[in-house]
Amino acid sequence: MTPKPGIEAVSDFVVDDRLLTDVGGTIGVAVLSTPGMISVMERTAAMLVYPHLPEGKATVGFEVCVKHVRAAPRGAQCDARATLLEVIDGRKFRFEVEVRGEEGQTIGVGTHERRMIDARR
Repeated sequence: MTPKPGIEAVSDFVVDDRLLTDVGGTIGVAVLSTPGMISVMERTAAMLVYPHLPEGKATVGFEVCVKHVRAAPRGAQCDARATLLEVIDGRKFRFEVEVRGEEGQTIGVGTHERRMIDARR
């Protein structure tokens, strides 16, 4: 069963712990790091298609193209969204990804691609 373009997932998260950076103390406040934002985007995309994959399959990310356009401070309630845009050759998945803040403002936006692989479950 191959996932169909158009499906979407939303994951709520709190900006805390491993998602934070203060850029080596240079900005004076802890905010959502770009790698943290990307990890939440990737996980949301991976979990969106995972239930639709054949038994023994999973996905791994191989391309991320995002812009981090606004800060999200420690403790902010955010959500990551992933929408499946296309399936290529039945094994490559292209997503639109976005992180929004608690008032709906865009924190980060872009695209992400994943490839299906053999995996143990």
